[in-house]
Amino acid sequence: MSVAVSVRGVSRSHGPARALDGVDLEVEAGQAVALMGPSGAGKSTLLHLVGAMDLPDEGEIHVGGERVDDLGRRGLDRHRRAVGFVFQRFHLLPALSLLDNVLVPVLPRRVGFDRRARARALLAAVGLADREGTLPGELSGGEQQRVAIARALIARPPLLLADEPTGNLDSATGQEIVDLLLSIREEYGMTMLLATHNPEVAAACDRVVRMRDGRVVGDDRVTPAADVLDRIGRLG
Repeated sequence: MSVAVSVRGVSRSHGPARALDGVDLEVEAGQAVALMGPSGAGKSTLLHLVGAMDLPDEGEIHVGGERVDDLGRRGLDRHRRAVGFVFQRFHLLPALSLLDNVLVPVLPRRVGFDRRARARALLAAVGLADREGTLPGELSGGEQQRVAIARALIARPPLLLADEPTGNLDSATGQEIVDLLLSIREEYGMTMLLATHNPEVAAACDRVVRMRDGRVVGDDRVTPAADVLDRIGRLG
């Protein structure tokens, strides 16, 4: 498979604190990769660098074959528009309807599709087809995160970055959000990087990259439960 994201020798400091320390990572196109570790491990910093919300002090970052850390202002803007972001905090605009919140990323841009039709389709895809005119404050946390996911997908990005997307949700709702992210990722053929400290969330992905103190300390492929049961059945 082709490599969608390549991180080579990347370091980043925030003042005296070293958030990332010589990180190397490659992510294949279409993979769902969990970045797992405690607070301060460097998960969010790595996502911000891949999404060009920040730039590294050292190293190289390639996304889709393009070196991101060496782009000029216009190139960085173009790259950010090609990445979908989902955060722990939903960042919805409280005075706008759900439909308008989903439309926000593409309102100032020329696009080759019907914005409102796609926004409606995405709200339907996340289970909110009948709530287009609702304000965010009328929703539960899980529903607000569903809107944030729809907003992240409005431009059909090839890369989705999710930073602790279940951190503000109860376990049952969090599992629903993870299942939704993974099903949409598979349907659209996107690559996904998901930062989490929750082992159950991480186990739902294809691969778990464990981080601690700004470094990668483990990298494991996840064997789906169905495959495990199948192997046990063949052994029996």
